[in-house]
This record gives sequence, structure tokens and C-alpha cells, in this order.
Amino acid sequence: MFGFVYAFMFALAAQAVDVPEPQAILRTLRDGHPRLIAPAGAEEEIRKVVRQHRKAAEIFRSVWEEAKRILSQPPVQYRLVGPRLLGESRRCLYRVYVLATVYRLEKDERMARRAIEEMLVAAGFKDWNPSHFLDTAEMTHALAIGYDWLYHVMSEEERRTIRQAIIEKGLREGEKVYKSGGWWARSRYNWNQVCNGGMTIGALAIADEEPELAGWIVHQACRSLPLAMAEYAPDGAWAEGPGYWNYATSYTVYMLAALQTALGTDFGLSDLPGFSEAGTFRIHAIGPSQLAFNFADGGEGAGESAAMFWLARRFDKPQYAWHEREVIGGDSALHLWWFDPRGQGLAGEPLAKHFRHVDVVTMRTSWEPTAEFYVGLRGGDNAVNHSHLELGSFVLDFEGSRFVNDLGPDDYNLPEYFGRRRWTYYRLNTEGQNTLWINKDNQDPRAVAPVTHFATSPERMEAEVDLSAAYRQHARKVTRRVVLERLANGRWILTLTDRLEGCPKAEILWQAHTRATPKLSGDRADLSLDGKTLSVRILSPAGAQFELLTCSPPPPQNPNKGFQKLGIRLQGTEEPLTLSVRFASLQVADK
Repeated sequence: MFGFVYAFMFALAAQAVDVPEPQAILRTLRDGHPRLIAPAGAEEEIRKVVRQHRKAAEIFRSVWEEAKRILSQPPVQYRLVGPRLLGESRRCLYRVYVLATVYRLEKDERMARRAIEEMLVAAGFKDWNPSHFLDTAEMTHALAIGYDWLYHVMSEEERRTIRQAIIEKGLREGEKVYKSGGWWARSRYNWNQVCNGGMTIGALAIADEEPELAGWIVHQACRSLPLAMAEYAPDGAWAEGPGYWNYATSYTVYMLAALQTALGTDFGLSDLPGFSEAGTFRIHAIGPSQLAFNFADGGEGAGESAAMFWLARRFDKPQYAWHEREVIGGDSALHLWWFDPRGQGLAGEPLAKHFRHVDVVTMRTSWEPTAEFYVGLRGGDNAVNHSHLELGSFVLDFEGSRFVNDLGPDDYNLPEYFGRRRWTYYRLNTEGQNTLWINKDNQDPRAVAPVTHFATSPERMEAEVDLSAAYRQHARKVTRRVVLERLANGRWILTLTDRLEGCPKAEILWQAHTRATPKLSGDRADLSLDGKTLSVRILSPAGAQFELLTCSPPPPQNPNKGFQKLGIRLQGTEEPLTLSVRFASLQVADK
């Protein structure tokens, strides 16, 4: 039934977009080059922005310095890391954007020639590793942007070489996938956006020379993309976590921007439900520490996202631009082309948010960088792409520092990282999460944990997630509730309460990973980090005590250097068991 519902939802999403037939889809193609993302004539507007806005000037200087650095580096090479050429594809893409941007703004021929050299080297590769199609998609994107932006600088022979590589090593490989019903064209996660985006940009770059192939590719990509874009509904969240939100959303925006600049339309794709709120998820998923609530295979660094500028302009949401400009401070080439100076802060944005489709909750005491508390609570689906066995896991910022950390992913090249051994790795299995570990057994990989309660007021925010399905082999019912409450003196306390029923004799471990230095004393632990101290107290059950648990798995896994794991060990009972832990400042804890 669940699969049928999703299939039906995808069908509706696909039908909501009126995509012209292949022979008609290019009828509004913009003449000449550049026409992709930053079309001809955009240069003067960017020069004006750089003159008028300090942040834009800083970005330009950074891009200029990076371009000069690239001139002294060797070009990309055909080098696989594990099964992936992806590192080289991304290097080529990054360099082409940087070098071509500086050329277009400054007319420095050195930059154009080096970008062309980079593309010619990549064009000479034996292939772009289509067995791992992300590699092919990103390399196609790289050469397409360079071909389009530097078209008038290249010789006819250079154009022909790069155009043929885009066609044969990129688009023809994509054609095979579309015709065979390949999995990424039917996926609802990041591969869909990246691969469709790369193919679309490649097709639009050479559309006037190869209209039949280009029209067919663009048609196929525009029909496929809504399957993944349905995942943004209803409120912009991304089930693969903030890290893959950035990857998926960036490529969605690359594709939409290319369609709009090359054809004058995105055929209604950007109007699909939830996409206008995508930036809201990024804003709430980043704590005052500027670290992300990095559930799933994502690092805790927030990363930059030029897509936030594009989204701000497309949906008239200045807060997206402000957040990217002031909080993250990105400095990529596309931050320059899409620069948006608007926005004065996040006043009016709610402090707590329940993202319903992914069942993730975030709460914070203010939007200030020194906010007393920020907490992210993970519900949702263990079976989502890139998920860890982490239902109920949480992260915690206190006074602007990350006190409870999600360890993030391990090395993708570990044996069978995405296969049979996935749940044996510490950072992916339940032992490595900030949640309950019962009987030293993993959560059910197919479990779904809904947020069953969410309420907010100026003095209190609370949410509860039902974890029963995750622990069905060991307990009849398990819930986790987070309450963030303001005291009469204006300070806040955070209480995390687990309630377990039907788990007699079970070994229960409460876990929280931290970079802080802990000082343990029975039912109290004081965590010190960055000159701040967070007091953690066990409120119930009586007699429970904190201990330090091991969090260093054997090689070749990441040894988690610098982390410690705070733990509470309990024995299950016939009666319902309540485990309640309070987090507070020392001023509150000592009263």
C-alpha cells in the first residue's frame, strides 16, 4: 500500500508539468552563446553589483584569487577513487565556473585558455565513468558550461572536440539510461536531480547543432525530474538530510536556471508543491553553531549553497539571501552571478519547525548566533536513501557551540558501504547515534518513526516521536519527547524524556556523542566546550548514573578522534520505564 501511494503521488507530480514533445521543446531556444544560467549581457549587471555591494566585491575577489591559483595547478586527470571519477568531474566543473567567470568579467585571456585546456583534457578521457553516472552528469555539466560561456574564444576545432565529448561521453550515455528505464531516471532522490540536471545542461549547450538529440534529452529529463521534486512537498524538507539537500537542490536549480535562460521557461517545474520552501529547510537545519543537523550521510559543516540566492529571487524570499550571505557567506562563482543583496534577518521566522514529510523537528530559543539552545530531533524513515539507523537521534547547540554531535558518514569506499556491511559500521548503525541502543541491537532498517506531537508557544516548545517500530524486537512501545521551556528568570532548560513499555530484562543504553570535555558525578555531567559549560542531569529513574562509553571502532573505520560518548545504562522492567534527562546552564543547574 505504501509503495502504491508513492507511485500514485509521483504520477500526479509528473502530470502536473506540461512538458512539450521532443520536437517542440526547443522552439524558444535562445540564439547564440552564452545562454546557460548567466546569459550574454549579464556581465555588466554583475560588475555593477560588485561596485555597489561589499559582500559581492568580497566574493569577486575570492573568485579572482582562486582563478589565479588554478593557473598553477595541473589539469584534471582520469583517476578513479573506488568506483568513482566524481572527484575529477567536480574539480573540472569548479575550475570551469571560476575561470570562465573571471574571463567573462575581466576578459583575461589566460583564464579562458586554461579553462579550455581543462575541458580538452577531460574530453580526451576514455569515458566519463558512466557506471557511476553522477560522474558523467557532472562532467557533462562542466564541459557544457565551458562550451557555452567560452564559445567565442575557442577555435572551431576546439568547439568540435568538446561538443563531440558532450554528445558521445555524456548525452549518448544518458540516452541509454532513459531508453532502458534506468534506475536514476525513476529515482526520487539526489541522483535524479544531478543526472537529469547534467544531461539537460549538456543538451541545451549544443541544442542548435544537435536539435533532435537535445530536444529528446530535455524532454526526458523534464518528465523525470518531478519524481524527485515531489519529495520537497509540503514544506521544502529533504529526507536525505541537509547535506544531500544541498546537492539535490543545487542541481535542481542548475537545471531550472538553464531551462529558463535558454528556453525562457522551466515548464512549471519550479512551481511544484514545496519547492518554494526548500530554503526554509536549510535555514532551520543549521544551528547557531553554523553546523547542520546532519542526519543521514551528511557532514556537519553547513557548506555553501548559491542556490539560496536563486531561490530567493525566484520566490521573492529575501530571508534566503540574507541567510546565505550573512550566516554562511559563500564565495563560489555562482554566488556572484546569482547575488541577492536583500534581506535584513530572520525576524518573523518561527523558532520551532516540524517538517512533516520527513518528520524532523528543530527548535531554537532565538535566531541570534549565541542562542541559548538549538535542538534537532530525527523521526522519519530508516529506509530512506542515505539514512543511518538513527531514529530518535538528536543534536544540541548551547550558546552557539555544538555540544551533542551527529558523527556523520564514514568513508564511502569502505567495503560494501552501501551494501551488506552497511549496518556493521559504527557511524551508520544504532550504536553510533544519539539515541537508545537496546540489547546492543540495531534499529529495524525498515522502521518509520512519526512525530506524533508538536506544539509551540513563546514559553514552551515540545515534540514527541514514536520509536516503537524501530525497537519492535525489544519493546512494545518507545517514545522520545523533547521539551524546551523558558523559566521565570528568562533562562531555558531542555528536557529529553524516553518512555519504554514492555521491555523486561532489556539492556538499555542512552547515548550522546560530544566533543566537549565531560566531568561526571553520579547523575550529573558537566560538559565544557569553548569556554562554556552545559550541565546535564538525570531526573529519572532514581539511581541512574552517567558513564563514558566507547566510541572508537576498529580500523579501517573512522576512529572518531576528539569525540566521547556520554551514556546511561539501564535495565528494562515489567513496568513502564521513564528516562528523563535535563540540559541547562550552570546558573540554572546550581540553583
